[in-house]
Amino acid sequence: MKKGYIIAHVHVHDPAGFEDYLKIGLPSLDRFGGRSLVLGGQYTTLEGQEKERHVVIEFDSYQQALDCYNSSEYQAAADLRKRYADTDLVVVEGT
Repeated sequence: MKKGYIIAHVHVHDPAGFEDYLKIGLPSLDRFGGRSLVLGGQYTTLEGQEKERHVVIEFDSYQQALDCYNSSEYQAAADLRKRYADTDLVVVEGT
């Protein structure tokens, strides 16, 4: 079965508020079996608009990643994230 990945590029404009998102968002990812592969680290923007945070979360399947994102639990966290950060976010099927 192919894996599923949530990939996010994030610009945080309210770091204190963003901490509230992390307190709710990260545990909800864990409950769906999400595994953090990338959380920050050194980067170089080669093309496109720069965002300073980069995240890759791996799931056992594409559907599991979608289910996590669409869950009421994560959507409550996403509402907070949208208040405190600008995010490009995709779910991708991979190997």
